[in-house]
Amino acid sequence: MIHIYIIVAVIAYLLGSIPFGLILTRIFLGTDVRKIGSGNIGATNVLRTGSKRLGIATLILDAAKGYAAVGLAFATAHSEYNYIIQPTPHYEVSAYLLASVAAMFAIIGHIFPIWLGFKGGKGVATGVGVFMALVPKAILIVLVVFAIIFAASRYVSLASIVATALFPVVTYLLMGREAVPLMPFITAAAILIIVKHHQNIRRLLSGTEHRLELKSSK
Repeated sequence: MIHIYIIVAVIAYLLGSIPFGLILTRIFLGTDVRKIGSGNIGATNVLRTGSKRLGIATLILDAAKGYAAVGLAFATAHSEYNYIIQPTPHYEVSAYLLASVAAMFAIIGHIFPIWLGFKGGKGVATGVGVFMALVPKAILIVLVVFAIIFAASRYVSLASIVATALFPVVTYLLMGREAVPLMPFITAAAILIIVKHHQNIRRLLSGTEHRLELKSSK
């Protein structure tokens, strides 16, 4: 049983570590996004290159790799090897546990990619992808919260932090006791994303955080 969790964790990490923002800006702009703006490889910083299309593409691909990691975990749980995990009636709980492990490691992969010296993004888009696959109703609720906060403040960081912090709470409210086995992984992933925003938190508190400004629409 243990080794299937390790295999899924490794695959999820490798999927999460694909630096789409860096790859896209190098291919289409001939530039290193790490030398622009905040130096982050995520969608928000890609937008600062002036290319909305690449920013949107980065957002979609970063979310997609997280979704794929969790989807793969669910597929593994429902495959011919599901006897390794647990028999019914605890089977569904175990499937969610395996998917939760994949979710956490996909986010870890994005934030600490082995290919970039463990210096990656902040995990928000990948978090959206993994949480969409894991608890879609919860992510839809927190995305509404994100949209409201961003529309009112224009701070992507503030909207991301608040939405991420709310996700474990919303998940528990929606799933009740069924969410209990998943909470350690979901909470750890949320905390990791928030901690990665520590510089943004400092700037928000000091009033020096930058609002998102879009330039062109390449």
